[in-house]
Amino acid sequence: MAGRIDSKAFVAPQVEDSLAEAETAERANSSAAPHHHVGNDIRALRKSRGLTLNDLCEALGRSIGWLSQVERGQTNPSIPDLKAIAGHFGVPVSFFFRNADAPEAERGWIVRAHSRAVMGSPDDGLAEELLSPDLGGEFEMIRSVFAPGARREVMAARDTQDGGYVVSGELEMTIGSQTYVLRAGDSFQFDRQPYGWINRGDRPAEVIWIISPPTY
Repeated sequence: MAGRIDSKAFVAPQVEDSLAEAETAERANSSAAPHHHVGNDIRALRKSRGLTLNDLCEALGRSIGWLSQVERGQTNPSIPDLKAIAGHFGVPVSFFFRNADAPEAERGWIVRAHSRAVMGSPDDGLAEELLSPDLGGEFEMIRSVFAPGARREVMAARDTQDGGYVVSGELEMTIGSQTYVLRAGDSFQFDRQPYGWINRGDRPAEVIWIISPPTY
């Protein structure tokens, strides 16, 4: 992602509503095939945090065999399991139910505007939406909106390649030892570099951010 200050700060405030919707969806689809992207998402989240299967199983109190089946899409985790997994990774439960109402032919391929997984809120200074259908590929796409005055001090380099396109507004980015002012229409790319950002403008800055491999 664009550079979270604290992953726990990006849990959406409507988690209880998401749980209610998720529980309704589970009751309605209790005999359905596993949601194809959930296992991919859990595996990608686990690997992005540097966790082994055993590490996550110990945190969840579940067996390696169960988690392995979930990650391979052979079984669906229950709502309580998803709640525990979401809490562990600091994402809303609704993250795993995006595109749940999409036509079968679109799942894994298309993300409609109303189905994006929302991460955080403008109150945190950085609101993000996952544009990728899942996290199982080689990269992820994120829509990041930086509130006026929001900033992230330069953080240590991570093992990713990052690139982005500024849709609107203005964002000051520090990449390595250089600082750049990026405006609408500008783009950037860097490989395993320390970076930080600040929106010194009086309006939000919107950036489409691409990260490889996925880190959300």
